[in-house]
Amino acid sequence: MNRYLASHVANLPPSGIRKFFDLVATMKDVISLGVGEPDFVTPWTVRESGIFSLEQGQTMYTSNAGLLELREELAHHLNVSLGLSYDPLREILITTGASEAVDLVMRAVLEPGNIVLVPDPSYVSYAPCATLAGAGVRYVPTHAQENFRLRVEDLAKVYSPEVKLLVLSYPNNPTGAIMQREDLLPIAEFVKQHDLLVLADDIYSDLTYEGTHTSFASLPEMHDRTLFVSGFSKSYAMTGWRIGYVAGHPDLISGMTKIHQYTMLCAPITGQIAALEALRSASEAKNEMVSAYDRRRRLMVHGFRSMGLDCFEPLGAFYVFPDISKTKLSSESFAEELLKEEKVAVVPGTAFGPSGEGFIRCSYAYSLEQLEEALERITRFVQRRLV
Repeated sequence: MNRYLASHVANLPPSGIRKFFDLVATMKDVISLGVGEPDFVTPWTVRESGIFSLEQGQTMYTSNAGLLELREELAHHLNVSLGLSYDPLREILITTGASEAVDLVMRAVLEPGNIVLVPDPSYVSYAPCATLAGAGVRYVPTHAQENFRLRVEDLAKVYSPEVKLLVLSYPNNPTGAIMQREDLLPIAEFVKQHDLLVLADDIYSDLTYEGTHTSFASLPEMHDRTLFVSGFSKSYAMTGWRIGYVAGHPDLISGMTKIHQYTMLCAPITGQIAALEALRSASEAKNEMVSAYDRRRRLMVHGFRSMGLDCFEPLGAFYVFPDISKTKLSSESFAEELLKEEKVAVVPGTAFGPSGEGFIRCSYAYSLEQLEEALERITRFVQRRLV
């Protein structure tokens, strides 16, 4: 039946992350460092609000844009935390996770012949969503020696007049890199010079371990050019609730809402009510989770460096991206052999783009005990290769 599939769907490769974890599901005693999901449960006050809403019979549709009360609270939160000003009536759309928000941005602004610039390495969904929207993709390499930060000179090398959209995803998945204000200002000048739009995926903005996060939308003249995407999955341990959002110019949000109302209609009401409670009462729980991730981050960096591998220090998100080139194995081979020999699952860097070759991604959203055991197993594996 493959002949019935649209060619652009048939030719789309499956996620490089899922390939390994389908295999993991068939094995016993595997320690998985692969899935980017908090090991914490959603804070109790948030869960309780969802439960209570169900007990009260709140099981209906919301407006396409989402609960106005949630949008108003989000507008206040973004203003206080990031200095961003959005009209909750016209400039914020609640989505079914940040993933839907990314897809909506791509489908609303792209058409055949457009090109999207995607930092490399970066999250696996950007390029496929651009392809499904009918656009082309060009990767913009980033490098460990430059702290995996996006540079204007690298953008200039791949730019052409067909480019319409730039993806910015910092803190970055998979590297954990961040972009500070002084790093972003030259990018903003490039965007203005070439009349581009920016998809700023700030899903990990609360997971910044040094300094404060600067949103691209807060830079001079970038507010209307930026589609700000985020959600509740990472910061509040709410992955299964599927609540995200996108904020931006009302004309662009209106276009995305058209697609959203015909395909998704609205995000789940229970999740929206829980997200509202998260903004109101879960900041302390969120800060405790961030502190725990920070301890784990330092453990992982020290662990990989102690086994003789170079390891960039992540300053955001909850991933390390160690350089495994000293083992003389490709990223794919390293991940496959480590899984077979030591039963530790990691993601090959190439799942996140061509520049990921020679690296692996390890999530540290797991308990200290699991991470310590995983590091012991990886150390044994690496030592056999470095002899």
